[in-house]
Amino acid sequence: MIDIKDKLDRPIVIVGLMGAGKTSVGKLIARRLALPFIDSDREVVKAAGCSVVDIFSTYGEEEFRRVEEKVIHRLVDFTPKILSTGEGAFIIESVRELAKKRAITVWLKADIDLLVKRTSFKDNRPLLLEYNPQLILQKLIDERYPTYAMADITVETRDEPTFKTANSVMAAIAQFLEKKQ
Repeated sequence: MIDIKDKLDRPIVIVGLMGAGKTSVGKLIARRLALPFIDSDREVVKAAGCSVVDIFSTYGEEEFRRVEEKVIHRLVDFTPKILSTGEGAFIIESVRELAKKRAITVWLKADIDLLVKRTSFKDNRPLLLEYNPQLILQKLIDERYPTYAMADITVETRDEPTFKTANSVMAAIAQFLEKKQ
């Protein structure tokens, strides 16, 4: 297997639904590769000056997506880093096209049971606050998985320790980079 750090010349953008493990896996990979880790939702909060929940409740999802799009366009340059995106970012066509052009995109694909388990009892997921979370997550799976499938790499996430998922992602990135040579 090749050394990822030596071959990496662009960001790794991690996409997927809430609860798939984008942040925890991304942070671990960033530590292993000694690269910066950036969570796009945190960058949106910095840019907006209020929480994601507040942005959604005050300005709506459309405004959140507009700010998210601007933030990600700023972050997806050709500098190696690990970028965890919000669950809707890759759905935005301009974000997806930019990420596919300037980064390696990795989809963390999780089944409904795992997503429900990981997002239960959290009040920081605006899309899950108003209705039955399992129904909302299933609707998002139906709507968004075909678009997430456009990512360069797909890694199935399971109910396992984060380091195992990170190992799978790193192996998949190494394989992707080997094919690019």
